Amino acid sequence: MSKQPIELTDEERTRCEVWTRVMGYHRPVSAFNGGKRAEHAERRYFSETPTGSGVRREHRAAA
Repeated sequence: MSKQPIELTDEERTRCEVWTRVMGYHRPVSAFNGGKRAEHAERRYFSETPTGSGVRREHRAAA
């Protein structure tokens, strides 16, 4: 059985709103001005592992 990729038309899609924490409260990224959106796109996110493992991963936010 082959897996067919799922394809949606624009009418079938649902808008996904991204929120982020800014200055102690949460705001939708869509409400940011151009400069703040650019800053949000440059953010780096960290994944921590239990103490003593010595491994730390870093990745950039999806644009």
